[in-house]
Amino acid sequence: MRIQRNPVQSFIRNMIRLIIVVPLWLWIAWPNFRTVVYQGGSEASVATNLIAGLIKTAVIVWAANIVAKMFYILPQWQRLVLLRLGKSVGARGPGLFIIPPFIFSVARILDVRITTYEVKATKTLTRDNIPVDVTAAVELEVEDPVKAAIGVKDYWKTTEWASMEALKSTIGGNDLKPLLSETERIAVELKTGIDAAAKDYGVNVRAVRITDVGTPQTLVEELAVIARAERSARAKQIQADAEVAVAAALAEATAVLTSQEGSLQLRQIQALLDMSKEESSMIIVYPAQSLMGQQIASASAGAASGNQKLA
Repeated sequence: MRIQRNPVQSFIRNMIRLIIVVPLWLWIAWPNFRTVVYQGGSEASVATNLIAGLIKTAVIVWAANIVAKMFYILPQWQRLVLLRLGKSVGARGPGLFIIPPFIFSVARILDVRITTYEVKATKTLTRDNIPVDVTAAVELEVEDPVKAAIGVKDYWKTTEWASMEALKSTIGGNDLKPLLSETERIAVELKTGIDAAAKDYGVNVRAVRITDVGTPQTLVEELAVIARAERSARAKQIQADAEVAVAAALAEATAVLTSQEGSLQLRQIQALLDMSKEESSMIIVYPAQSLMGQQIASASAGAASGNQKLA
């Protein structure tokens, strides 16, 4: 990951260069140029003084640049990995540091802030041989700056490749349905796979989120048909279970009514009361086996039939 330019550090270094260059140049190099400008002389003398002045100026600028680059000012989110004669002596930062040249050197300056990047796996087959496009967001931070700077050349690209490999492996180890419905479990499984590889690079994977799972349009239509069929079958099963429960309750009620003498007559009376509550209803109660009951029933049936014909 690219480190942004530090304006405070650049200002301090430039000021140090000016403080060193200006007095030394006036003291050491300016006399040679002054001789060339004001006193002149032979061509050999002028050339000698000019060359000497230029050499002194170059040496002064070089020395000032060396001294200026000894000063490092790191913000809160940066760490500096330091080497002494080629061997790591740990990380430094944040704050102001003066690092002597020639013996000490800077291996790398790292940004340790939490960073998020996106990985994509296109046309990857699931365990049930369905091609999908999966996009995941990986959130990570540099946990060990020394490992990230020395243990691997480019920890960012290496972690990205490890994330891509773990994503494809996770997709290939799961069916399509879990990828669509169990994204949290898949994300945890993916984080474990990436974190196992990233630990060697000094990187800590904080979280992984599945942001998108793309499936072919034809497959989406087929899944919709299957879902409708499953819902219809479930509704019919619930209706059948309800009818079985009602039949069982009716059978139990019948057994209770027939077991006690007079219970059936009381149930008939209750049914008559319920029927009488309906509007525009007329209830005639008569003995079913008597001649009078038969005549009343025949007369009522004839009247109902006549009304239907008139209508």
